[in-house]
Amino acid sequence: MTVFASPDRHRVAVLARHGLLPIEAGIVHRLFGRACGTDGRPLYEVVTCAVEPGVITTDTDFSLNVRHGPEVLDEAQTVILPAAQEDYLERPHDPISPALAAAVNRIPEHARVASICTGAFVLAALGLLEGCRVTTHWKSAGFFRAMYPHIDLDPDVLYTDNGRVLTAAGVASGIDLSLHMIRTDHGAAIANEVARNTVVPPHRDGGQAQYIRSPVPAPARSATSRARSWALEHLHLQPSLSDMAGQEAMSVRTFTRRFRDEVGYSPGQWLAQQRLDRARQLLEESDLSVDRIARVAGFGTSASLRQHMHAGLGVSPSAYRRTFQGTGAPSPDSG
Repeated sequence: MTVFASPDRHRVAVLARHGLLPIEAGIVHRLFGRACGTDGRPLYEVVTCAVEPGVITTDTDFSLNVRHGPEVLDEAQTVILPAAQEDYLERPHDPISPALAAAVNRIPEHARVASICTGAFVLAALGLLEGCRVTTHWKSAGFFRAMYPHIDLDPDVLYTDNGRVLTAAGVASGIDLSLHMIRTDHGAAIANEVARNTVVPPHRDGGQAQYIRSPVPAPARSATSRARSWALEHLHLQPSLSDMAGQEAMSVRTFTRRFRDEVGYSPGQWLAQQRLDRARQLLEESDLSVDRIARVAGFGTSASLRQHMHAGLGVSPSAYRRTFQGTGAPSPDSG
């Protein structure tokens, strides 16, 4: 069946394989499918395809009838490969089938390519991860390293973004990666609305640990949640580690340990991310000067904000604002 791409929507193609994990395909459809512009029109067209149209088996007791073949990939702007059951076999993979290789080769050079969970094995086998920092499910990390020792694998992150090629750690981290791509395409406001509609956290940084060995306390018993809430309300005061520890009546050492146990990384790393997120939101949604945004977000000076944005995003505040507000938006970097 021939499918014609909508000219005003970004086409996201999900390439399904036998043994598909349907939850991962569902994540893509749900999140990208819920992203709408300010006029209410959908921003993405999500299409599932397979090497051959027809019934695709899953790792559950039901199958999927995939109507579209690899021709869908010809006009895709983003292609996502979920995991398949065969990826979990503890043996060297069979060679990628010629049909699968031919399908992937149809992806346009300018298109973004992403994997969820062990879908990274396919991208690696086809040479698409060369020179990239990647991730996959932590249980498959040893297997991945044995098969592709030359690829830079980081099993401790939720997702990686190398520009054209992105990878997610596994299942639920597909949510984080999808929201990250929506945020990159259309800004935090739209990504946050998608997250609210789907009832998921709007942002977990890609560098957050995949899993924490010690049990995570229940929210009601969280030892550092009050400090986090206070810090978010007082970013403009540039809260310190001792300030946050004081909110929980803990020593800095105890607070740091418990914070890392609950959140997955240090208070300093968390604060830096929250400041950057606040600055991005204000650049996208307000007409405040860059100087003012730097103070509100807790960077103190516009020079500090520019330094952090260049380090974290590779762009200046003015360039970032123009991307999300258009050329008519205010662009001065000072008051």
